[in-house]
Amino acid sequence: MSITDEKAATRIRAYGRRKEVHDSGLDPQAAAHLTEYLTTLEPFDLISAYMPIRTEISPLEVMTALHIAGKTVLVPVIKAKGQPLLFSRWSPDGAMVRGPFGAYIPAVEAYFAPEVLITPLLAYDARGYRLGYGGGFYDRSFQKLRQNKPITAVGFAYSAQQVEAVPTEPTDQRLDAIVTEAGVLTL
Repeated sequence: MSITDEKAATRIRAYGRRKEVHDSGLDPQAAAHLTEYLTTLEPFDLISAYMPIRTEISPLEVMTALHIAGKTVLVPVIKAKGQPLLFSRWSPDGAMVRGPFGAYIPAVEAYFAPEVLITPLLAYDARGYRLGYGGGFYDRSFQKLRQNKPITAVGFAYSAQQVEAVPTEPTDQRLDAIVTEAGVLTL
């Protein structure tokens, strides 16, 4: 089986597992663990999270708290296939429009390079690898950002999304931590 086939099969299983746990309701500890983990990082001003789609765990509570605390909160914007993401300023009351893949993005574009990135995923493993939707947007973004400065890449997920091993390729980028309702896995 090719790596492409392995990833596709893992995605199918991961979608089902994530939907099942999502439908059972979110444990409020996930947001608390994410907030606590972020307080352990070096001081940062620019943080990217995401507007949840489908059955992704929602970081909106944490994003709002960060905005209130004076952080510049960003969300990813897909500009073109095969390119890294751009990260545009978000605020709880800012106008949003539907972007590619159905995620909302700011109506007014104001791009910045984040220092911390909170990313959704379909599956993750204890080595820090994540499996996304297959477009490679986050991997390209992590690579590009890491060429310019240190960043902290944080997966935000349900603990049920952990798998023994995510199929990986040389272009796959590792996360620095994974936060779930069960706690924080730092790598």
